[in-house]
Amino acid sequence: MSNERFSSIWDAIEDTPEEAENMKLRAALMRALKDHVVNASLSQSQAAKLFSVTQPRVSDLMRGKISLFAIDALVNMAAAAGMHVEMRVLKAA
Repeated sequence: MSNERFSSIWDAIEDTPEEAENMKLRAALMRALKDHVVNASLSQSQAAKLFSVTQPRVSDLMRGKISLFAIDALVNMAAAAGMHVEMRVLKAA
């Protein structure tokens, strides 16, 4: 058993650093969208209309089915909801 430490679960479970970074971005976007739905007390149908997607798509979002979402789809959903997405690129530690 290894005592290796990781800064993120994604760093530990993904095969490459590129895949881990992609998953970190998707997870952050999904978390923000889910928080928006919860904080605005939206039903899944209302959220679907707001995000310009179907209700089953919102259900997938709320249940955390990260493998079903690409970054661009999540950015589109955030923009449709009037959210602003910022990205910072930093040198790896």
